[in-house]
Amino acid sequence: MKRLVEIRSQESLCRERAARDFERRVFWLTQAREWEQRALDEIAYHFRECNVVHAELARS
Repeated sequence: MKRLVEIRSQESLCRERAARDFERRVFWLTQAREWEQRALDEIAYHFRECNVVHAELARS
């Protein structure tokens, strides 16, 4: 979960920069969306791992 917090922090920083840097707003919003997708991927990975562990425990 520490990784997810770091990813969301990067996303937030990009959104803050987009709000302040009008000339590069599109760039920063694109970066924020990429970080957002990484966060979603991290969440999906976490749930897949939890489901594998849960399935293994259920078999035991």
